[in-house]
Amino acid sequence: MSKIAPCLWFDGEAEEAAKFYVSLLPGSRIERVQKCVSDGPAGKAGSVLVVEFTLAGQRFLALNGGTRFEYTHAISFQVDCADQVEIDHLWDALAAGGAVQRCGWLKDRYGVSWQIVPKVLPQLLGDPDPEKSRRVMQALLQMVKLDIAGLERAYGGTPSG
Repeated sequence: MSKIAPCLWFDGEAEEAAKFYVSLLPGSRIERVQKCVSDGPAGKAGSVLVVEFTLAGQRFLALNGGTRFEYTHAISFQVDCADQVEIDHLWDALAAGGAVQRCGWLKDRYGVSWQIVPKVLPQLLGDPDPEKSRRVMQALLQMVKLDIAGLERAYGGTPSG
């Protein structure tokens, strides 16, 4: 069966970005670095053209395509985090030099959009009790970096603080 691999477009930062990303998540590694064989839009002969890497078990490509294009929130990478320690670690690393937004979203220093969320979030938002899920959504909408304890307090109907 065919496999899908997201390809991220960079302007000379493909290898740097791939190394940064694989440093953050277990099950990640650089697979191959392909160099330009001649001068072209990606750079001079010998410069990095494509980096194949695995990020948390998912194959990716990073391409130095020349002119920089801006990423949008229309495509983002969601990381389901086991606990607050993991959320804090990834949030701090990815947000450094980037821009944080509400509801667990951020853009990293390369402009790539990420959602850093707790694994428990779908369960809290999908509870059959509409009041519980409403409270969780209201709490989430007030957060920048997601706080598991705050979401769980909202779920349980306990005031924050």
